[in-house]
Amino acid sequence: MILASFAEIVSIGVVLPFLGVLTAPDKVFAHPRAQPFIQMFGFTQPEQLLLPLTIAFGLAALFSGAMRLLLLWAQTRLSHAIGADLSISIYRRTLYQPYLVHVARNSSEVIAGISGKATGVVFFTLMPILTILTSIVTMASILFALLVIEPVVATAAFAGFGAIYGFVILLTRKRMASNSQRVSVEQNRVIKALQEGLGGIRDVLIDGTQAAHCAIYRKADLSLRRATASIQIIAGSPRYGIEALGMMLIAMLAFMLAGRSTGIASAIPVLGALALGAQRLLPALQQAYSCWTSLRGGQESLADALDLLDQPLPAHADEPLPAPLPYKHGITLENLAFRYLPQGLWVLQGLDLEIPKGSRIGFIGSTGSGKSTLLDIIMGLLPPTAGSLAIDSVAVTEQNHRAWQAHIAHVPQTIFLADTTIAENIAFGVAPDQIDHDRVRQAAQKAQIAETVESWDKQYGTLVGERGVRLSGGQRQRIGIARALYKRADVIVFDEATSALDNDTELAVMQAIESLGDDLTILIVAHRLTTLKNCSRIVELSNGTISRTGAYQEIVERPTQG
Repeated sequence: MILASFAEIVSIGVVLPFLGVLTAPDKVFAHPRAQPFIQMFGFTQPEQLLLPLTIAFGLAALFSGAMRLLLLWAQTRLSHAIGADLSISIYRRTLYQPYLVHVARNSSEVIAGISGKATGVVFFTLMPILTILTSIVTMASILFALLVIEPVVATAAFAGFGAIYGFVILLTRKRMASNSQRVSVEQNRVIKALQEGLGGIRDVLIDGTQAAHCAIYRKADLSLRRATASIQIIAGSPRYGIEALGMMLIAMLAFMLAGRSTGIASAIPVLGALALGAQRLLPALQQAYSCWTSLRGGQESLADALDLLDQPLPAHADEPLPAPLPYKHGITLENLAFRYLPQGLWVLQGLDLEIPKGSRIGFIGSTGSGKSTLLDIIMGLLPPTAGSLAIDSVAVTEQNHRAWQAHIAHVPQTIFLADTTIAENIAFGVAPDQIDHDRVRQAAQKAQIAETVESWDKQYGTLVGERGVRLSGGQRQRIGIARALYKRADVIVFDEATSALDNDTELAVMQAIESLGDDLTILIVAHRLTTLKNCSRIVELSNGTISRTGAYQEIVERPTQG
């Protein structure tokens, strides 16, 4: 910024002698300040000054342009580097939030904050701040140069232009605040509309609701773009009036200076310097004002991004993964209770349960009975509101829950598959160059999908498509099982993992589960009781409590209590 402002002073300062030697070389040659320069080069005629001053003027212009280009590069790189830090930090802090936080908020707001608003901070906050600072330094240097040349005119012009911009700022500040809020809100709605339309594409196509989803998206997107356009119009509108006023000022000054006794010839260098100064000063003023409107327009988006940046990081975020918690005997739930809100309804109450290591435990119950919540607590995703979860008599707490989760793998009803290869999906979360392919094959064999995968042309390099669209439901579930086995977890949780499958596919997947090692503890939630017939024990939940437990035959023969 300092070098660029110095370059502006040099370029304006060189205009005076350059124009002077073009119009009145004798006066420049006789000027006291030119004598050291004349004597240094041994000039004897006024005309000899033209070439060196032309070269000096050209070099000054090149230097000024080069410094402005360098400044643009530095500002842009710095802004985007800070924006990257901001976006990465928001994403990192979001991933480390407790499961309860993720359950309570809309993912579209987070995605908009990371992808849109963090980027918006670069363009509407960071770059404008740096540009405003640059404009202030540049304007100060230009004003200083103009004050030296023509103090009265420079002061009057700067005060007049500044007053115009100040008036526009006062006139538009409420509108800018309103537009800023609209941009922030509609960014969330646009992402939400996209997620809902594309996420439920099957239903959209079957029901023919494309027009309804397009209408929702159109409303949000149009409002967002109108607010953005309004900000840009307000930012750019004063420029044209100011430029016209600047030309009028130069014309009036030319008229006044032409009336002096020295004539127009002596006024041309001063006019040239003032014109060049105005040509540099007005864009700097406009740039500062435009950046102010960007700051105002991005104020709400900045606030949202900072709220996400303010998410607390847990103590273990910067620590290496802990050693797994000792697990040799079993899992114990003692008088366990849970509710999502301090004053909310109890989802689970008074649960006492022993789960020996290596057992197969099935959970049944009507929708809302608390099955999935119980598994979330066992997996360390939710902390008990009351009571305890213990592993080999060691209570699972916030401090050691990561050590317990090292034992656990989760196979949900809908397996998330990334649009990558079979191998990368089995070793999910592992960098491609660090995947143990022998381990991938072993996991696939135990999950009974190796034979199928190895019959394909690209085998484990086969792309699965977005969300595994190129695979059948049974294949997706078996990849989920292989993923759990790749982790070498000794507690595998199946949360309604087969409920969306047909009977034959479910039978094949259950056979894959039953073939897993006896040292694995397997917890299965299922709607159909027949799915759990090979479990060593079945637990039935009702209204957040354990209504009965027993072997499969006992549960089938004994009617539901209550």
